[in-house]
Amino acid sequence: MNPALLNSSARGLAGSALLAAAICLPVHAQTAPDAATRSAASAVPTDARLPAVTVTGTREKALLTETPASVGLISARTIRETAPTHPQQLLGQVPGVAIGVTNGEGHNTAIRQPFTTAPLYLYLEDGLPIRATGFFNHNALYELNLPMAGGVEVVRGPGTALYGSDAIGGIINLITRLPGPVPGAALNAEAGSHGWRRLMAEGDTGAGAWGAMRADLNLTRTDGWRNRTAYERNSGNFRWDAAPSGTDSLKTILSFSQIDQQTGANSPLPYADYRNNPTRNNLSIAFRQVDALRLSTAWERVVGNGLLSVTPYFRDNRMDLLASFTLASDPTLATTSNLSYGVAAKWRQDFAPSIRGRVIAGIDLENSPGSRIENRLNVTSTGSGASRVFTAYTSGTRIFDYDVTFRSSSPYLHTEFSPLDRLRVSAGVRYDHLSYSVNNRFGSAPVRDAASGNWYGQSGDATLNFERLSPKIGATWAFEPRTHGYLSYNTGFRAPSESQLFRPSLAANATDATHRATLSLGLKPIKAEQAEIGLRGERAGLDYNLAAFHLVKRDDLVSQRDLATNLATNVNAGRTRHQGLELGVGARLDKVWRIDGAFSYTRHTYVDWVSAAADFSGKEMEAAPRTLANLRVSWMPRPRALAQLEWVHLGAYWLEASNSATYSRYPGHNLLNARLAWPISEGLSVFARVMNLADRRYADSASVSSNTPVYSPGLPRTLYAGFEAKW
Repeated sequence: MNPALLNSSARGLAGSALLAAAICLPVHAQTAPDAATRSAASAVPTDARLPAVTVTGTREKALLTETPASVGLISARTIRETAPTHPQQLLGQVPGVAIGVTNGEGHNTAIRQPFTTAPLYLYLEDGLPIRATGFFNHNALYELNLPMAGGVEVVRGPGTALYGSDAIGGIINLITRLPGPVPGAALNAEAGSHGWRRLMAEGDTGAGAWGAMRADLNLTRTDGWRNRTAYERNSGNFRWDAAPSGTDSLKTILSFSQIDQQTGANSPLPYADYRNNPTRNNLSIAFRQVDALRLSTAWERVVGNGLLSVTPYFRDNRMDLLASFTLASDPTLATTSNLSYGVAAKWRQDFAPSIRGRVIAGIDLENSPGSRIENRLNVTSTGSGASRVFTAYTSGTRIFDYDVTFRSSSPYLHTEFSPLDRLRVSAGVRYDHLSYSVNNRFGSAPVRDAASGNWYGQSGDATLNFERLSPKIGATWAFEPRTHGYLSYNTGFRAPSESQLFRPSLAANATDATHRATLSLGLKPIKAEQAEIGLRGERAGLDYNLAAFHLVKRDDLVSQRDLATNLATNVNAGRTRHQGLELGVGARLDKVWRIDGAFSYTRHTYVDWVSAAADFSGKEMEAAPRTLANLRVSWMPRPRALAQLEWVHLGAYWLEASNSATYSRYPGHNLLNARLAWPISEGLSVFARVMNLADRRYADSASVSSNTPVYSPGLPRTLYAGFEAKW
């Protein structure tokens, strides 16, 4: 789709897969073990509205009622009913969670934080991070095969004590589907507005002498509803569960995604174009091409009352990016890549049955070499300011060219026990030692782009180290068999990523460029603390979960942007406060009707926030809606039949940090979606969906660019229809 690449990475996924296979694949296997004896890395949430177990809160199977954390669980059935074309359409069903659309399946995220592309979230697949800490990608959910998942768990708030750096706002853990006990296959085909086509195929071998295997394939194409916003993805998963002995089990997962999209970043438009010409794309030359491959084998052995688990893994991530969000200020074309070789090992010991004691001790080790090659672009454009249209580009000066290796060594300890029948206490601590080693081919001298006259500072060869001790403590109390409360205190931190450390923003002269490079090397990790109280249970057929939280971030690592020039600089900038209420409810009204809802009210505030340009202390943070809501009414008259109406609400928010009346606020929006599925025969069903049923004009994001309020128009009324066949 985009032939003019800076350095077309050879897309060596096949070679990487062979290398990883040699490291990870089991040599023999038999039938799958009794799941009750295993850790829950492979468990799939049931369709109960108050699921019995969670696997993300402790990295082991645990009763949700005894987990002192806000964990939202989305079942495989809900995923199939929702049939998301974007993570936004699924994850918004969890209280306090909002996902923004940046084009295709690109996204920004808001979980106990404003909408942001900052590295504040951890994305997992069966408990393993899908990317190295040093190479965060805010769009990383598109590297997961979400519509074919076996379940999704969302932990809201910090999770560093178990998972390490990144887990500040929350954790999203995709759980792959278990292989079926008998052979089978299914085909799901759909088409829709704006050239949408999606084919999903799946197959199971059934349990046999070599265990059970499952494969999933997702092929998606769309022309995009705005000019030049086409999108393609090819993604798949292979899972093999086996038991070579009565005490051993093996689970191998191979996942890949290839994504090619014309981004446009939902090309923000001045208000007149947003209302009257929403298909306009001022940034049509932008694109991104992504390759992601992951391979892991989890080996587990039961030893008495203990369980040993060792999971070696391999990752290969590559991306070519012509970023739309820097076209007006710093147009570049970058090729980034990194490999990861790691192992996650842990020992779980159960003891003292009278108090149900448990200790989990583990260590995560990783080595992730990577690189960045980036060229300044000479762009052709018309117009000016927020209405500037970019039409073409040529490659110019090479401004960054370095190799960087990220390494981590992180032991952790988690314990839990019940001193009283109704009381469950848990505590944990994790020590992270993270390091970067960079080899800069330009040395430390700044590089000048002759065409623009701008300078780019260079780090030179350097080694940086970050260390952090992260504790947590929590408790749950059973008020009655179906009513449980909890209290928790959690901490989190986030080390700067490679681009924040070694790719400083441009400067007007060599001295300033060198200064910016020095400042970047001095960036500190973000630190977070959260106190939370919650109540969940079931009464008179109503499932509910209620949480209140108070989260404070210090040394927040942000990209501060000048509203006039759009230039951004990474800085540690004081303290922010995030506090709110989240409520999830679900009830079966009778045999065929059901209602489910997710609601939240949150305030995000700059507490101590002073930059060279302004003092925002006491101001409400931008892109931070106070209210979020999702309400679904479902009619299910027979198995596999569904008629559902969904209301989605996003509240008003400020466009910029000063809360100036000059720019007003985005007023928020309310949308209606409808879904219908009907079985034709035992193995055949048809379905249809209508998104934005009322065809409302709304913004996926809103901000200020070139001192002008701009809005990225969201999807108009869109129809999808198709069939599913099973054998």
